[in-house]
Parts: sequence; C-alpha cells; structure tokens
Amino acid sequence: MRLYRRPLIRRLDRYVFRQLLAGLLVSTGGLAALIWLTQSLRFLDLVIDRGLSLGVFLELTGLLIPSFVAVILPITTFIVVLFLYQRLAADRELTVLGAAGCSPFTLARPALALAGLSFIVCFWLNLMVVPASVAAFRQYQFEIRNRIAAFLLQEGVFTPISNNLTVYVRKRDLDGTLHGILVDDERDPNNQATILAETGRLVDGPAGPEVMLFNGSRQVIDQKTGRLNVLTFAENTFDLATATRSDEQRFRDASELPLSQLLHPNPATVSPVDVPKFRVEAYRRLSGPFTVLSFALIGLYTVLAGRFRRHGGFMRPTAAVSAVTLLLAAGLAIADFAARHPVLMPLIWVHAILPGVVAGWLLLGPRLRGARIARPVALGTP
Repeated sequence: MRLYRRPLIRRLDRYVFRQLLAGLLVSTGGLAALIWLTQSLRFLDLVIDRGLSLGVFLELTGLLIPSFVAVILPITTFIVVLFLYQRLAADRELTVLGAAGCSPFTLARPALALAGLSFIVCFWLNLMVVPASVAAFRQYQFEIRNRIAAFLLQEGVFTPISNNLTVYVRKRDLDGTLHGILVDDERDPNNQATILAETGRLVDGPAGPEVMLFNGSRQVIDQKTGRLNVLTFAENTFDLATATRSDEQRFRDASELPLSQLLHPNPATVSPVDVPKFRVEAYRRLSGPFTVLSFALIGLYTVLAGRFRRHGGFMRPTAAVSAVTLLLAAGLAIADFAARHPVLMPLIWVHAILPGVVAGWLLLGPRLRGARIARPVALGTP
C-alpha cells in the first residue's frame, strides 16, 4: 500500500509546490515593483531639475530593487503559504488528504521546500547582492549630484547647480559649444559675482567639471563702496566641481559594507560609538533569512493545526497575520534598542528563530506527529 502512496505523495508535493512558487514570484515581483514606484518618486528632481535621462534614472533606481526584495521576501512567503493552504482547506482538499492518511508533515513539505528556497535566496541577497547594490546606488547618486549634474546644462534654462550657483546657457551646439553664458555665483557671500561670456565649453578638469569661458566679463559689487567692478577677459576657467561637492570623499554607512567589515570594523576609521550599529547590521543580515522559516511555519501551523470547520474560519488566519505584524514591529524595535544597548543584541536572534521553533514544535512535535487533521464528518453526526 505504501508503494502506491509514494507516487501520489510526490505528485501532491509537485502540485502544491508549483502553486506556491508561482504565487511567490508574482506577489514578490508585484510588491517590489510597487515599492520601487513609490520610492523612485524621490529622485524625480534629478530628471526634472537636472535633466537626467530616463535610462540613467531607471539604472539608478533599479539598484534599489534587491534591497526591496530582501525585505519583503519573508512577508510574501508567509502570505503565499497562508493563502494557498487556506484555499486548500476551504476546498476540502486538506480534509480529504488527512482522511487518506497524510500527516501534517507530509502536507507541510511543499511549503517547507518553498521556505527553504526563500531562505537561500534571502541569505544570498543579504550577504552579497544588497550591500553591493546599495554601495553602487550611493556612489552613483553621489556622482550625479556632485559631478555629472554639472554636465547637464540645458539651453534656455536657468540650471541650479547648487543652492548658491545658477548657470544659464542660451544655446548649446551639437559639438558641446555653449553660447550666451550667464553665471550667478554666490558661493562667497562677501564676493558675489555675475559672469557673462559669449561662448564656452565644458571640460573635465582634475578636480571635476570646469567651464572654459571666452570673451566675457566678471561683475562684482564692492561691499564697502557699493561700486560695480567689471573685469573683462578673453579666456577664463570656471570650476563647477566645488559647487556641489562638500567633501572629496564619500563616507559609507553600515548598509554598504560587507559582512566582514561589519563584524570586524577598522578602529582607525570607525568610531567606537558606531561599532554597536555595525554589529546590529551584521546580525540583522545573518538572522533575517531565518524569519522566512519562522513566518512560513506560523502560516502552516495556523492552517494545519486545529479542527476542521464546515463553514471555514477567519479567526486563525487573522491571528497569524496579527502575529506576523507584531513580529515585524518587534524586529524594528529590537534593532533600535540593540544599537543603543548592545546587551540586547541576542534578542535579534531570538526574535528571528524562536517563533519558528515554537510553531514547528506545535505543528510537527510528538503530540501532532501521529495525528491526522480534519477528518470529514459523517452525515447525521451531531
């Protein structure tokens, strides 16, 4: 009899696993796209004010997608497992399988396989992909705001290079020659200047972008006498790099660093005050994938444990959603408290692993291991 059951069980595993995997891909992709759409609105000023091309905008904001997926993957895994098994229970499929002798572990195997796959993907994202993508995003954003933006001068538009520097170009040729240039330079409050030039050309200097100005004048009002001083020139170089760059070096935060530097920060570059923050970030990356298993086991326990109800029930799914919501809020609070009180750092691991251990023990422990779920009720039975 067991020989006949094995192909059926394998077929059942493939049937449920395909539905779980399809649901996970659709839900994770859709939710990541929605989050990307809302977060990318913050960078529209680079397109509107700086003249950034759509391709560069998509490339820049696309670097944020791995971090979105790493955050939502435990949530979407829980939602897919809970939804699909709840649907199987509502269609009486779990009742029939339980009456046929399938144990809770047999019914949970496809979901556990999906949770294991999500666990591996989340580990890969947290340890390798997300730090590299966040570092590339921050560096790209830094370059756009501090260097590339100076090359995006549009003709007929007053372009604010920074809060105290505005450049106007009347015309720009295909070869890059600028005509009718006006520069309002207020970087030095005691020496505000207005520069006019007939032509010019953008060049990449040793410190960043520069403008070579030809046949122009520099007008400065003397703060003491109130006189207008005019200096004409045949050729002059105007530095745009210092207009937006406050520091030559961009300092990286904990989200950009690899795991080795988080666990063993360099004392020469990292302040002792920031060491607990680095350690919390490292623990968060390592413990985050375990929440995938915990959330999946909570969803499985909600559906597979307990008695069958003829008209279905909403109390257990609602309780599962509430529990996961509380766990997500608790995770944020624990990370914040642990950064300020390092003695609480073990709670990060407890929060990630303990709910799954409890749910797994309740579902697959000795008390439920030999029990069948949800036997159909015969007609006439009270």
